[in-house]
Amino acid sequence: MYVVFRQTRDITMDEHTHILKLSVGTESVEDLADWQASARAQGPDSLPRHITRMWPKREAEILNGGSIYWVVKGLVQCRQRILRLDEYEGGDGVRRCAIVLDPTLVRTSPAQKRPFQGWRYLTPADAPADLSGKRALDDDLPPELAGALADIGVL
Repeated sequence: MYVVFRQTRDITMDEHTHILKLSVGTESVEDLADWQASARAQGPDSLPRHITRMWPKREAEILNGGSIYWVVKGLVQCRQRILRLDEYEGGDGVRRCAIVLDPTLVRTSPAQKRPFQGWRYLTPADAPADLSGKRALDDDLPPELAGALADIGVL
């Protein structure tokens, strides 16, 4: 069962934050897109969502223009705008947070990230830049090469 969450705090137009999340089990951005296109990853409105145990304490900032930045194979490789947070109750009766996402995956400059559990807040200043033009359409580099190139500032 889904319930749409409403903002509870007034915020300024320029105040927002992002979420950083590991995409466990995916080998590439294409794998993530394929998973999100499956019926299992979508809600009743056919939008992709990520179900998490914890409700973000900074929901107003997230809903004011925040995105979820996906770490794939140790690198931040893409992001999706967060549309809303829904309350979700699983078959086990436990209430969770469904992060409802824009279906468009936006490629970002690769940035290495060590493994972590759950998700982390990410400030706009620390978020990797979006790739544009031809670079956004380039085939994926092997993760090790992309990480090494990002470390030396080439990517």
